[in-house]
This record gives sequence, structure tokens and C-alpha cells, in this order.
Amino acid sequence: MPGLFDEFTLRSVTLRNRVGISPMCMYWSDDGRASDWHLVHLGSRAVGGAGLIIAEATAVVPEGRISPRDAGLWADAHVEPLARINAFITEYGSVPGIQLAHAGRKGSTAAPYLGQMDRSLDDDEGGFGIVAPSAVPFRDGGRVPHELTVVEIHALQDAFAAATRRAVDAGYKWLELHGAHGYLMNEFHSPLSNSRTDEYGGDFANRTRFTVETVRKVRAAWPDHLPMTIRLSVTDWAEGGWSTEESVELAKILKSEGVDLIDCSSGFVVPSVKYPMAPGWQVPLAEAVRRGADMPTAAVGMITEPAQADAIIREGRADLILLGRESLRDPYWPFHAAKALGQAERVKLPTPYDYAVH
Repeated sequence: MPGLFDEFTLRSVTLRNRVGISPMCMYWSDDGRASDWHLVHLGSRAVGGAGLIIAEATAVVPEGRISPRDAGLWADAHVEPLARINAFITEYGSVPGIQLAHAGRKGSTAAPYLGQMDRSLDDDEGGFGIVAPSAVPFRDGGRVPHELTVVEIHALQDAFAAATRRAVDAGYKWLELHGAHGYLMNEFHSPLSNSRTDEYGGDFANRTRFTVETVRKVRAAWPDHLPMTIRLSVTDWAEGGWSTEESVELAKILKSEGVDLIDCSSGFVVPSVKYPMAPGWQVPLAEAVRRGADMPTAAVGMITEPAQADAIIREGRADLILLGRESLRDPYWPFHAAKALGQAERVKLPTPYDYAVH
């Protein structure tokens, strides 16, 4: 079996290793537009040796943002700064990726660094209207979202496709759709947030229809030679919610629609759920989807140690490791991990850093 520092190929794209940077919201954009902050943040992790850099959840419409400070790709003006970032990432050997998203009923909240996570914003605070499959708030007493009409659903699917075309113009080589963490796609999947009685609610086929149709439109807008992936909340961890078995069945369908990899996360569609958090706690989900759907997966969640990450790959439990907070603590984690595994030659830092590494 391959190891953490062996190459990984999907379609025409080959990652130099199997370490990726997970899409992490920075809440540091201005009307969706990236800045030099994002260049330094993402560029540092390319310099540090990661094979894949996935930009944060990027809204396909302004109302699809988690907070007013979220990244966006709903306008052509967003393309140029992203293209500059992606040119730098590519120059230093990483593959630039992006996660396209819509926050659904969890949108229009205060940025978490304000210490008010999930607090809904009023219009005079920069807030905006929120939408969802059903007019069901995220928590008791929370804002009630507008229930999407079928016409509005189709318009949002077209917005995903339009953002995809802009992602091509910006030079991305890897595309991920956000179908996890209680945001719009996940809201359609889960019976805990979707109480519709039309063709977008009810049974499994109807609850997954929004995602399947969106994937179809996005795949048509995304070059055939480039990989397309999706992040799923593989389970809600809540009684009556979305299950791992359903994720496996959805993954099989998405594979037939041209999805190349499932990024396996979980939870956060409803509040007050107790998660079994521990090192590698979501790896069994990646393994279940990988084996059940016979397709590549990425593992996420409290993967911090080099030997731990390498074992996940070598044991065939996932094909790719996506680092989140650990990469914030150490942008050069791939370099340090390669040294710890006795494979220092597999990750080369730029020549100006030779003084520090020899």
C-alpha cells in the first residue's frame, strides 16, 4: 500500500503527496473578495510541502455566506485575487483547490472570532436573509429560514455552476462541493432539517435530489480532466438523522455522476449533539465510504501525528489526509512529518530556507 508521502492521482491531477489542507473559513474577506492575507495564509502551506491546498468554503451567492466576512465567488471581481493566489500555490508545487458552498439556514451569523459564534445578524449589522429546504430554524428560538421554492432551488444550482466556471478562470485544479456540517446540501439530506413533501423531501431519492442535480450541473461546467469531489457529513450522529449507510449509497450515485472522491466529515446539522471526539474519530467514516462505495476518500478530524496519518493511508482506510487546525499550528507540518517518518528527502523546502534545514 502507498504511504503518506507517495503521489496520489485523480484524473489528470497528481498530488506530490497525500497531505492536503482542509478548507477552513478565515472570516477575513471583504464582500467575498480575497486579500493578501489569503495569499500568505494559503501560500505558506504550499511552501510547507502540502500536496493539496483547498481554499475555504466559498459562497456561490452573497446570501450563501456563513458570515458577512466569508469568501465568495458569485462575481467576476472575485476571480483576479484568487488567480494570483493560485499561481503562487502552483509555483511552489501544490495543487490549488476550492470548496464551493451555501450556508443555508446557518448563514448570516457573526464571525466566530467575535466570540459570538452562531449569533444571527440583523440587517443593520450586515446580516442577510437565510434560506433552507424547510422553514425550520437551526435551534429553538433561532431565525426561521425562508423555505426554498423549486424555482429558487434551480436558481441556486445554476449559481453553483456559474461559480464553478469562475473557479476555472481563477486557475483551480481541484473542486469540492460542501455537503456537510449542517449547511444547505446537508440540510436537504437530513430528515432532521428537511420536512418537505415535494420532490426534494421525503425519501432518500428526494432528499438527495438537490445534491445529485447540483453535481450534474457542476460537473458539466468543470473540465472533464480535473477532479471533482464533495465533502459529506457521513452521519448526523443523531437519532432519526442521516446515516453512514445513506452516505455510502449517495457516494455510489455521485461516483456515477463524475465525483472522484468523498471528503468524509460528519455532524453539525442540529445543535447539542455529543460527538465521540478522539484522535482520528472520523477515520472509520472514510473507511466505510471507501469500502462501501469503492471510491477514494479523504479522512479528517484530529489527525495530528505523522505516524497516525501514515498508518491511515498504509492500512487503506483513506487515500488522502486533510489537516485543519494542525496546519494552522504548523504550516510546515508536511516537512516535519516527513522528517519524523525518516523520509526527509520527500519534502523539499524552498532554497532560501536551506540555512534552517541543513
